[in-house]
Amino acid sequence: MALFEAKNVTKQYGNQLALDNVSISVPEQCIYGLLGPNGAGKTTLIRIINQITGPDSGELFLNGKKLMPDDVQVIGYLPEERGLYKKMKIGEQALYFAQLKGLSRAEAMKRLKYWFKKLDIIDWWGKKVEELSKGMQQKVQFIITVLHEPKLLIFDEPFTGFDPLNTNIVKNEILFLRERGATIIFSTHNMESVEELCDNITLIDKAKTILEGSVDEIRSQWAANEYDLVFDGDVKIEGNGQYNILNQHKDNNKSIIRMKMTGNINTNDILQTVMKSGNIISFNPALPSMNEIFIRVIEARN
Repeated sequence: MALFEAKNVTKQYGNQLALDNVSISVPEQCIYGLLGPNGAGKTTLIRIINQITGPDSGELFLNGKKLMPDDVQVIGYLPEERGLYKKMKIGEQALYFAQLKGLSRAEAMKRLKYWFKKLDIIDWWGKKVEELSKGMQQKVQFIITVLHEPKLLIFDEPFTGFDPLNTNIVKNEILFLRERGATIIFSTHNMESVEELCDNITLIDKAKTILEGSVDEIRSQWAANEYDLVFDGDVKIEGNGQYNILNQHKDNNKSIIRMKMTGNINTNDILQTVMKSGNIISFNPALPSMNEIFIRVIEARN
């Protein structure tokens, strides 16, 4: 069941078409990647979901019902741009935003202390935002975003300003939120994060949807007829009319070979040929990374 749907959404700014008949369907309790190059239309769609602006045409649904103004109370939005008051103390500011989302002061304080301790920033409660590093500011914004336990979370480049350690901490928290029932729209340029976190994706380019589906299915569909072959021991094989050898190397007494099929040939026939060279440990499709797929798809359109 889809928690959120956008159907045939179009938005134009003057002569610039920002979204052209874009549709997405975000399953419940899913991390959904919203991907695309700069200027593709991702931020426009996010702003429409948050009702910061409206579509020229199209419809949006939350839990099967048309998205209404009051629904912003059950949406958490972490923008790429920081939106904290620099001169205001962190604890006071977090408490203020929590109450804007409908939490009582007592409940907000309870949840804030939990999250500040969990992300190891409790000692910064009385500091001003301008005293914090970019990473610390992002932690505060993350807490403010998730504090009211919204049904739908939208993270736009959530790892901006983080070092690798804190990136990993927040990744784990995002996975934890999904386990607890949250549905997450995740916009990023980091394709490694997409592979680690996302269940499904939509790729937008030049205002149009050009690729969508589950990450696993997309990687399988875009496999370029390449396979990884692993032998026990030191083995080398040569290409022939049926396959080419792209690379081969030895690792821990194993020979790892990447091959590409050159024609419409059954993999069983390939195995019968190469097994004469040694003891095969594994033979698997070489799935392309999401970064490779992203580049292939965008370059094909330009």
